[in-house]
Amino acid sequence: MKLRFEEFTPDSDSSFRLIINPRLNDVFYWHFHPEFELVYIEGANGTRHVGEHISRFEGSDLVFIGSYIPHLNFDYGVKTECEKVVVQIRQDFLGNAFANIPELSAVYQLFEKSKHGIAFGRETKLLLKERLKNLKNLGHFEQFLEILSLFQVLAQSNEIALLHPKPVENQHNQKEQERITRIYNFIDQHYQQKIEVDEVANLTNLSKSAFCRYFKKITRLTFVEFLNHYRINQAQKLLLLNKNVTEACFESGFESLSYFNRTFRKVTGENPLSFKKKFLSDK
Repeated sequence: MKLRFEEFTPDSDSSFRLIINPRLNDVFYWHFHPEFELVYIEGANGTRHVGEHISRFEGSDLVFIGSYIPHLNFDYGVKTECEKVVVQIRQDFLGNAFANIPELSAVYQLFEKSKHGIAFGRETKLLLKERLKNLKNLGHFEQFLEILSLFQVLAQSNEIALLHPKPVENQHNQKEQERITRIYNFIDQHYQQKIEVDEVANLTNLSKSAFCRYFKKITRLTFVEFLNHYRINQAQKLLLLNKNVTEACFESGFESLSYFNRTFRKVTGENPLSFKKKFLSDK
């Protein structure tokens, strides 16, 4: 699961990019980017993985993802035909005036909430699905107006679920993003093995103590805490693939079942078996 920084290329003469039915279902595309992203997928059962949040969606999903929140492509592993609409929006979509236009105050608050990642419920999806699928038939100006209107509806929805426990704020320049990506990719390649802090510190050309201070500053977690969170994320995916708890424990890099169970509860608030039953009981 390699973390990638995704470069944004807006549509010509536009401040956003519209992507219809991208085919990434065979690619585990774990990525992040500075743009806001609205995703609608229909006709599929799949995994919603945004930040540290992992859950299943059934039939359709509508999610608004804030700037720099790592996320997985929503159609990964989907075997059925499905429709997907992705709208990527530049950070400066409406510039500084965005916060000062009274008519857009609710939309502004929605963009603020997107720092957590937001999922919308059934009625909101039914209300907007045809409008989202019709965006491709509009000119750029009409798309701009329609997207504003769509966000106004989303802002007024009472079916909002925040996915990420804390807002994800980007405070890093491009060089730091590359360093962070290098660290994440190393973890991704070696999380099933024992990882020493010194190994990762060497990747950043920092001493062990300097690396620990740096890593805590950018992630708000110690390296061990972050590695445990990462491994628990992997274990959750394995459980959703119907692996048993022992398999999920050792295949995600833990060396002790009791420590795995304690860490799983600490990170997710529930034990592994409860998590698995909750999401697989209807299958």
